[in-house]
Amino acid sequence: MQRFGLLTRTEWGKRCILRQSWQQRRCHSGLAQAATEMVHLSENDDVSVPKIPPFDYSPPPYSGPSLDEIFKKRKEFLSPSMFYFYKKPINVVHGKMQYLFDESGRRYLDAFGGIATVNCGHCHPDVVEAIVNQTKSLQHSTILYFNHAIADFAEALASKLPGNLKVVFFTNSGTEANELAMMMARLYTGCHDIISLRNAYHGNAAGTMGATAQSNWKFNVIQSGVHHALNPDPYRGVFGSDGKQYAKDVQDLIHFSTSGRVAAFMSEAIQGVGGIIELAPGYLSSAYSIIRDAGGLCIADEVQAGFARTGSHFWGFEGHGVVPDIVTMAKGIGNGIPLGAVVTTPEIAEVLTRRSYFNTFGGNPVCTAAGHAVLRVIEKEKLQENAHVVGSYLKERLISLKNKHEIIGDVRGRGLMLGVELVTDRKLKTPAKVEILLVMERMKDMGVLVGKGGFFGNVFRITPPLCFTKEDADFFVDVMDHAMSKI
Repeated sequence: MQRFGLLTRTEWGKRCILRQSWQQRRCHSGLAQAATEMVHLSENDDVSVPKIPPFDYSPPPYSGPSLDEIFKKRKEFLSPSMFYFYKKPINVVHGKMQYLFDESGRRYLDAFGGIATVNCGHCHPDVVEAIVNQTKSLQHSTILYFNHAIADFAEALASKLPGNLKVVFFTNSGTEANELAMMMARLYTGCHDIISLRNAYHGNAAGTMGATAQSNWKFNVIQSGVHHALNPDPYRGVFGSDGKQYAKDVQDLIHFSTSGRVAAFMSEAIQGVGGIIELAPGYLSSAYSIIRDAGGLCIADEVQAGFARTGSHFWGFEGHGVVPDIVTMAKGIGNGIPLGAVVTTPEIAEVLTRRSYFNTFGGNPVCTAAGHAVLRVIEKEKLQENAHVVGSYLKERLISLKNKHEIIGDVRGRGLMLGVELVTDRKLKTPAKVEILLVMERMKDMGVLVGKGGFFGNVFRITPPLCFTKEDADFFVDVMDHAMSKI
């Protein structure tokens, strides 16, 4: 045990509390992990720092390359476009449910979920078992041969969608899914023009970069046929929460920027990369009606909001009382496995038979086996209900935190897709671009990993695994509170 030298009565009391906390962790989380956490506790004399909830699991010892070695290889061999979080990055080597572990065995609460991807929890045993079993029997063949994995998952996935949305085409990512959806809409309608929203993010390939509407994510290459409507942002938008007012801009775009006929309207129900922006009430239903009057299809991008994340519904669009013509999805569909999908009606799906359209890995048996397992876990463990209950509790606590810290300008979202926007001036809504980096770094140092986004990079993106608990929510808010108190 480390010797602390001569201590005052107060300092000795602090060390006793730390030792007691360490002993409790030893009982709950194993000797190795407790010893690691004791080091971090002893390095910080502030006993007011929130303590991570107990977790009865210890990761296996790590013997791989160090953070410094990985950083050197990454800098030399990987694309310089690959950015990373934190001034002092962490080497994540293991995951279990809502927690991640670094090379030293230290545990972190994952409040980002791999960018709204890990819905069931890291290394969920049911998903892992499905992947391993399928890999042992057949890792890959081709959709030119029959295999039950892709058909079984397509059937299960179609059962989760309303109306006649029952034909599935599998892809490898959300970008691919959105690219395919845009092409199908253009083929089906015979029109080229597509309307998306300002502040939207739909991918970074040729077509989806056009639909994306943030200069941060757009290169200076040809991007044709997409028009961007006013974003129905209740916090920063010109019409506040009046969704129907924003929808008038969609009609204006059709009148003044197109031939009067359009291929499609594409939108997220909650903008993820854009900063967890919930669309103003009444907007989607009005916009859908306008688009359909102009002969267009309605595409719902559910890459981040789908698969029970919003809690109140399985799909984000359901919260707006609409039924799209095409639904795209990825991320949470496979709990981290590269997988995406487009689901549409039989009539619209027919357009792909006009030529040969093929995807070598779309519908891979290992990926689809994982996706099917994800659906079963969501049902079995009632993760949608948990997202609603815990997400509502977390949002209430974050709203209370807003009343305490002037730097919080807005708290928004639903379920376990929440956003906290930081501003230096609430009246002017000046983005707190630097301050959010300081808070993030301090939260990481206290054991919490969280994402950020928004056009100005000043919004916390809170999208944890759906197995998040109220104890995790309390720890998250307490850590954010403590970090903000130090600004």
